[in-house]
Amino acid sequence: MNGKPANPRAADWDIDSQFLDRWSPRAFSEEPLSEREIHTLFEAARWAPSCYNEQPWLFVYAADEASRRRLCACLVPKNQAWACRAPLLCFVLSRRRFRAGGRENRHAAFDAGAAWMALALQARRLGLYAHAMAGFRLEEAYRTLGVSPEEWHVLAAVAVGRRADPSLLPEDLKAIEAPNARKPHVEVAVALERWTAPTDREGPAAAP
Repeated sequence: MNGKPANPRAADWDIDSQFLDRWSPRAFSEEPLSEREIHTLFEAARWAPSCYNEQPWLFVYAADEASRRRLCACLVPKNQAWACRAPLLCFVLSRRRFRAGGRENRHAAFDAGAAWMALALQARRLGLYAHAMAGFRLEEAYRTLGVSPEEWHVLAAVAVGRRADPSLLPEDLKAIEAPNARKPHVEVAVALERWTAPTDREGPAAAP
């Protein structure tokens, strides 16, 4: 299913359509990705910005069936029900400390998030979709990936592939297989003078 689904999203301000076009479906085709497609995804992630150009992220991925089964086993059952069909699974990690000097890198997860977004946007350019997941068993992920919790932070799992017919999904997931909305613009960005203005309630002062 390569056509675009109906997209009810509307931006509050004029932005590039790529931001509205990117969403996270669960119905994936099992059609394999080409080697070029896979490397293009991670090449996009490679060019994300980072603190001191540390590039603290790492994508550990699986494209062959046996390796995908190993990563799929780390997911919670509700995610296994759909994500294991995707032809590419990966985990996103961030290195906890700067390589030079060993100081804690408290920006690492922020930077890895930028790399994930680059991958997700590149996926759409290729006619693919990427769905990031917090639902995985952390200890199992560390064992399968063979990394140290003291050195690495396992942040998320990601499924990538072509969109398939939602009929493949369990009924509860089929019902929500559509692009979702976002908070209003005024709830995610506030001018300093309003944020710090006296108010009778918690949080930023109400927008005009």
